[in-house]
Amino acid sequence: MSASEQPVADAVESAIERIRSVYRSWNRETSATQMRRDWDAAFAACTIPVSRQEIIAGGVPAEWIVPSGAPTDRVIVYFHGGGFRIGSIASHLDLIARIAAASGFRTLAIDYRLAPEHRFPAALEDAVAALEWLGGQGYDAAHIALAGDSAGGNLVLASMLELRRRGRELPVAAALMSPWTDLAATGASYETRAKGDPIHQRSMILALAKNYLGEDGDPRDPLVSPLYADLAGLPPLLIQAGDLETVRDDSTMLAERASAAGVEVELQVWDGMIHVFQMFPEIPQAGEAVAAVAAFLRRHLGTRPKGQDR
Repeated sequence: MSASEQPVADAVESAIERIRSVYRSWNRETSATQMRRDWDAAFAACTIPVSRQEIIAGGVPAEWIVPSGAPTDRVIVYFHGGGFRIGSIASHLDLIARIAAASGFRTLAIDYRLAPEHRFPAALEDAVAALEWLGGQGYDAAHIALAGDSAGGNLVLASMLELRRRGRELPVAAALMSPWTDLAATGASYETRAKGDPIHQRSMILALAKNYLGEDGDPRDPLVSPLYADLAGLPPLLIQAGDLETVRDDSTMLAERASAAGVEVELQVWDGMIHVFQMFPEIPQAGEAVAAVAAFLRRHLGTRPKGQDR
């Protein structure tokens, strides 16, 4: 490893330790409620200057996160990750705020229901209800873009598939960070990246899938695992993944199938990066990836925020 690579490796290891420190405090007796509290406490810090307003969007708790000077007629809708078991607006506030600030757009973050208390399709129902509500507020679909990480990336795709089924106009674009698209966990990266990924092993992924679906749920249902869906007609996608993560092939296979279906796809696989590395601003590549997400969203939302170039 070169001297220039060492600081990045150290930053990645520091991020891994942050995750491990939370996981180490859990055991078989730890409740989902406690896990959520611990996760929020570990990741709730935010230093980005944005305004915040809690609202109810179509019956779903949500929050406007708005950078200074944001236009009023464009919006990003963000779905957080957490394996459908943990995660919230609080745990993802810093990442959401960095995307909002970098893009210049107001962002509506959604606190959808979590499993096991609320299994599939509860989270999807909440995501679609919030999007339907937003349309009812006068936002044109051409001025709405979606973004999400991990399970939130799953909801980005599944909600668009459901909107398409209902005959609704789809958002103009979607940015996905380490999207969890295959709850059957069939990707080769679950084997090839098993030693390099210190956190997300296939057994853990399958347990989270069962937690979301219950005993009889079908992990290959297209609204559960968008990898198995007919993707034709979806808007342009930006897909980011870390090359170290076992879930990497959920992104690479999605990109292949979406492209084959005629969808405009940009796939970015970041060397040496872990699952949703964008959450960790101490990693230099996190800033680069967020900037790429922001540029993609600006390009498709069709306006240039004050003082920023496309």
